[in-house]
Amino acid sequence: MEARMKGAANPDLITAIHHLHKAIHAGGVDRRLLELVHLRVSQINGCSPCVWAGVEGARKAGETDERLHTVVAWRETPFFTEEERAALALAEAATRIQDGAAGVTDEIWDAVAGRFTEEQVAAIILEIATTNFFNRINRTTREQAGKAW
Repeated sequence: MEARMKGAANPDLITAIHHLHKAIHAGGVDRRLLELVHLRVSQINGCSPCVWAGVEGARKAGETDERLHTVVAWRETPFFTEEERAALALAEAATRIQDGAAGVTDEIWDAVAGRFTEEQVAAIILEIATTNFFNRINRTTREQAGKAW
């Protein structure tokens, strides 16, 4: 499979992306957790370049292979904290918004709101939304894993 588009994106888009990332990282959420959220959302959406980038980013942030190999099954493993579980549940619920999906239930929201500040919750939501944004672009254009942006 080959990428459908080649070449640089609009410079205004690149600037906007930098601002989004700056806002996300200003929220006070541990970078490893943001990388896990990014990875899990990208796994759900089947976005190979974002899965690849998520693993690479998480490793650079100090994440272990044990946790990276099991984030896809985080509910069935002992490797994640209650905070991480709350963020991963939110990531899954906010990503799986197809017809008939329950979405972000009060139980999921309460778990996140009870463990993070409002600023941190906003950063996690923005990470989820931004990842979904990139996943959809990459799936549409058939972007390939292994690229450094």
